[in-house]
Amino acid sequence: MARALELAAKGEGSVNPNPLVGAVVVADAQIVGEGWHKQFGGPHAEVHALNEAGAASSGATLYVSLEPCCHHGKTPPCTDRIIAAGIRKVVVATRDPNPAVNGKGLAILKAAGIDVLESVMEQEAKQQNEIFFTSMTQHRPFVHLKLAMSLDGRIATKTGDAKWISGEASRVRAHEMRRKYAAILVGVGTVTADNPMLDVRHVEGINPRPIVLDPTGRIPLSARLLTSGRAPIIVTHSMSEESEIALKEKGAEVWRLPLVNGSLDLPQLLRQLAEAGLDSILIEGGGETAAGFLNTGLVDKVSLFMAPLFIGGRQAVPSIGGEGIDAMAQAIHLHRVSTEWLGEDLLYTGYTGYTGYTKQ
Repeated sequence: MARALELAAKGEGSVNPNPLVGAVVVADAQIVGEGWHKQFGGPHAEVHALNEAGAASSGATLYVSLEPCCHHGKTPPCTDRIIAAGIRKVVVATRDPNPAVNGKGLAILKAAGIDVLESVMEQEAKQQNEIFFTSMTQHRPFVHLKLAMSLDGRIATKTGDAKWISGEASRVRAHEMRRKYAAILVGVGTVTADNPMLDVRHVEGINPRPIVLDPTGRIPLSARLLTSGRAPIIVTHSMSEESEIALKEKGAEVWRLPLVNGSLDLPQLLRQLAEAGLDSILIEGGGETAAGFLNTGLVDKVSLFMAPLFIGGRQAVPSIGGEGIDAMAQAIHLHRVSTEWLGEDLLYTGYTGYTGYTKQ
């Protein structure tokens, strides 16, 4: 199963909104076939593994990181292919939360006389597919907040300079993150200060769709992301009609949202993004945007790239803006924390408590 999960990871950034899935066929204690879901709309992991195993599939055991599908989608049901191949036993990490599957695939295999074993490395499999599980069970995108910050919690100097806080290894990892997500979101302040492209570089992958929170319509028409060809979504409240028309001529979509307590209605934004088929968002800044999502309880996962430097200064840009809390009891706690060294930088990752598949 560990090998199946390793194979599943190869599909990152290519299968959304489908889940990551890996499969391994074992006969006589030897791996005879391997596969993973490589591309949205393409053959599933089980099919690739069974094709590689060929006749050796008969009487063999299939290990798969997610319950095999049993319905007609863009491809035929994997359960039919497994039964036809003569597989004797199927070992799955976790059930598929999709209501069209969720136990039905396993029931079909059992009815065909195949031995089924569940929940092998279940937690690892669910975490690998945290985007898919959240999208399926919460009916909203999975939200991941990523920040690069100094040891004193700053994301830019008092002049707005932020290049570069983190080192090269951290920047490569950040682009590996980008390719996993359907969309990448920043506030208009980040656009005006950094003029980012918000694309995937340093690694291979599909570019996420840019989203800019721009309540009053400050985004410049010269912004580079407006030339990306990825139909950026500009989220506003009171943008002028003239600005909206100009942005649409640039290929952007303009979404108007109401204000809640003086800020854009972020829960409504997530609902609209889900309706648009976007299953995940990587938030990259700035401090006010981070605060808005954290304070409304909409962040699932946080990744902090902490560089070994101090910026200092009362006017330097904090990693989390907003009004702040009055008492420590109000602090947002992270759980299931992990750390990793990337050169001299420390990557600190944690979950806010509920990611759509498990509670703290």
